[in-house]
Amino acid sequence: MGMRRSDLLLLAVAVVWGSSYLAAQTLVLAGGVLAVLALRFLVSALALSPAMAGRRPGWAQLRVGALLGLTQASVLVLETFGVSLTSATNAGVLISLTILLTPVLEGAVHRRWLPGRFFVAAAVAVGGVVLLVAGPGLRAPTAGDALMLAAAVVRATHVTLSGRLTGGRQYDTVTLTWLQTAVGAALFTALAAPDLPAAVRAFGPGHWLGVLYLALGCSVFAFLVQLWAIRRTSAARASLLLGTEPVWAVLIGVGIAGERLSAAAVAGIVLVLAGTWAGQRIEAAHRERHPGSVREDPGGPAGDTGAEVPRPGGRKPGASTDRRRQPVDSGTRASPRIEEMASAAPGRAKR
Repeated sequence: MGMRRSDLLLLAVAVVWGSSYLAAQTLVLAGGVLAVLALRFLVSALALSPAMAGRRPGWAQLRVGALLGLTQASVLVLETFGVSLTSATNAGVLISLTILLTPVLEGAVHRRWLPGRFFVAAAVAVGGVVLLVAGPGLRAPTAGDALMLAAAVVRATHVTLSGRLTGGRQYDTVTLTWLQTAVGAALFTALAAPDLPAAVRAFGPGHWLGVLYLALGCSVFAFLVQLWAIRRTSAARASLLLGTEPVWAVLIGVGIAGERLSAAAVAGIVLVLAGTWAGQRIEAAHRERHPGSVREDPGGPAGDTGAEVPRPGGRKPGASTDRRRQPVDSGTRASPRIEEMASAAPGRAKR
């Protein structure tokens, strides 16, 4: 049930991201790329600020949140400028390589590899993206293609780091998400400072609704769910599910903008969904056969405490190691939560 919930939430993120293209295009035409990104992250950080009341992140969480904020912001910058310098076909194909790059990076980091069948399923999904976006066909390589390829690598790195740096640690998901949005807000506001006042004046009520959608739906909701789900599943599985984004973008374009689907696009949708379905089943079967291959976080998006799991042995730094000074009640058993935390600690100490 927990895995199904994670999958459904990740698919919801893919739908939200896929639906953002129409709003983003309208906003960029009115205010410019960097100004839109700055407003998106400023509103996101402000929206999450009330939830930060009473939360006191430690230095470890601050470092992790800042790093993830930098990688997330880098992805958006590379994607945004890459799309403007290449064709939509090239951009869609190159960014979909994240589906293949993420399991490769995750396997290299953890030294645990998914079976080859998973990569076949991921390749099928990428092939579906090729058919889905290949209207006028691929174009000769450009500087934009290099940016999109870099975006795919950084996105795969971001997803892998999200799992690696937070897995097995009870970091507060809300705090980490706020830190990501705060870092993005600071960076994009600095970059967009000359154009930001003009963009604010140019926006009407409809534009501000678009900003709210990008900020609350595509950032706050999406970043929270993505980080929470990655901590409960694997980066490879999350990347595969998020890779269905082009499908939802096309379907929403058909429903709202009246675009038409070609036979190749329909075949592409089928391949993306089939590859995703097969890949997540292969990953789930691999997880069952190798239960230690993926670290699971028992907490939820708002249920983490932000505390580190105790060290092996349960002692705090500086605690006395003299057993003679520590009376033991042989008739008292530790709570299941304490036992769970203690049993999880040795596994993390090896990493």
